[in-house]
Amino acid sequence: MSLAVEFDSTWPVVCATAAPGCARAPLGNSLRRAGRASSVTPLPRRRSAFTLIEALVAVSIVAVAGSVLLLAVESSLETTWDAVDKTIADGIAQQVLDEAMTKRFMADGSGPLDALSTFGPNATEKAGKGRERFNDVDDYRNFIAHPVQGIYGERLGIGDDEGGTRHPAFQIPASKLARWRQRIDVYYVDPNDHSIRLNNSTSYFRAVEVHIEYVEPGGAVRPLARRKRVYAYLPPPS
Repeated sequence: MSLAVEFDSTWPVVCATAAPGCARAPLGNSLRRAGRASSVTPLPRRRSAFTLIEALVAVSIVAVAGSVLLLAVESSLETTWDAVDKTIADGIAQQVLDEAMTKRFMADGSGPLDALSTFGPNATEKAGKGRERFNDVDDYRNFIAHPVQGIYGERLGIGDDEGGTRHPAFQIPASKLARWRQRIDVYYVDPNDHSIRLNNSTSYFRAVEVHIEYVEPGGAVRPLARRKRVYAYLPPPS
């Protein structure tokens, strides 16, 4: 006897073709038994965590990104400090030029066209503190101070502009300018082009050039500021 299975909206119906009618019976048990007998592929379970390899890759990416960020911050800080140092050095150079501008063009008894070999402070001017006795422009030739100095020979940043020192609370730490060097040169320039230096001739124009430099521990020199000003000789009225 053959069986036919029909389904309505709620219950499966089992009908025997030889029977005059159909008997309604639920097929849940039969279907469950059939399911156990068949081979069913189980669905994969969803993971709820990272594997060790994924965690290591993530940590490596974070480490690389962090190192790049730190390098960028370090570079930015170095650029900022370098800009601050150059600004301070430029102010020091300008101050020295302003100081030299208040001096005479030439020393007593000398002429406006004297040779460069005669430039420089005399014994009396050298005996003073720092540059306090410099009274003409040529006295500044080949002046070098390391670390940079004020007009009275004091370490720059501690003087009171009268030959003494200011209160310790207002002094610049010695380590700040310890490796800074001050170098001054005086020379003749071409009267028609002040950018041309005259080494073997003279003119009525002298240039004062101030260099502020940073001397590295190994001896290398890093320029911080360079300022130049040209002074002209005007003969007294006759």
